[in-house]
Amino acid sequence: MPLVPMQEILKDAKEKGYAVGSFNSIDLQMARGVIEAAEAERAPVILCHAEVHFKYTPMEKAANILLHEASSAKVPVAVLLDHGKSFESAIKAMYAGFQAVMIDGSQFPYEENVRLTSELVKVAHTLGAAVEGELGRVARPRSGGAEGQEDDAVIRDTSLYTEPEMAADFAERTEIDALACSFGTVHGVYLEKPKLDLKRLNRIAELTGLPIVMHGGSGLSQEDFSDSIKNGVCKINYYTNMALATAEYVKTKLLSQERAFYHDISQWSIDAIREDTISAIRMFGSSGRA
Repeated sequence: MPLVPMQEILKDAKEKGYAVGSFNSIDLQMARGVIEAAEAERAPVILCHAEVHFKYTPMEKAANILLHEASSAKVPVAVLLDHGKSFESAIKAMYAGFQAVMIDGSQFPYEENVRLTSELVKVAHTLGAAVEGELGRVARPRSGGAEGQEDDAVIRDTSLYTEPEMAADFAERTEIDALACSFGTVHGVYLEKPKLDLKRLNRIAELTGLPIVMHGGSGLSQEDFSDSIKNGVCKINYYTNMALATAEYVKTKLLSQERAFYHDISQWSIDAIREDTISAIRMFGSSGRA
């Protein structure tokens, strides 16, 4: 079926109280595994590619893969640039075919984040694309394995959390379509049990009226996901757990075989990604929503 705008997918999730999985897919195997899972569960999904992963697959090559797989799917699929770091990379992504872009200005002072995000929104909306902004900062501790270089102690820094009143101002001034916020999750592997600030999350969702995005979802419990969705999360970015589980599965299969070929590894990867994605889709409550 044709690509579906991310705004439509998130609107349905917000109205019906579930979350859509946004799955980082750096190659064809990952994209195929995610789509197979979505079709098996009859679930809408978002395929995304993060700027931090351009070193593995350049944006233009990733766009060709993701757009082809998404448009061939039997369920609603949107394609998103994840964690775009600059205005220029987001513009390039839209011209490459991404119909939604995340601009991560969380590393900048507030007013600079507002300026950068609002300028991108003006261009994106003219082109019919959606924009996800970020306020507050979801940490990337060095030991978490998510391309982060921050000290591990950052996971306890509540000053990084999103301020609800500031989020309302940010949403109004930028006119974004979705808001990624910080309320206790971290990118990569959790180094200790997370403590989610659900009251803060609920207040952000209430004041902004926007679909709220959770980054750093890998490793949370079913209860954590359910509580977050009840308090406003409509989109959950998911990569670390899927990447780890797939690597472990492939390693186990290799060690169990007397002889293996590269194409075996390719198929094992698709199988592992499909099964882990099915589990995630069920935890997010999006099964049967397509």
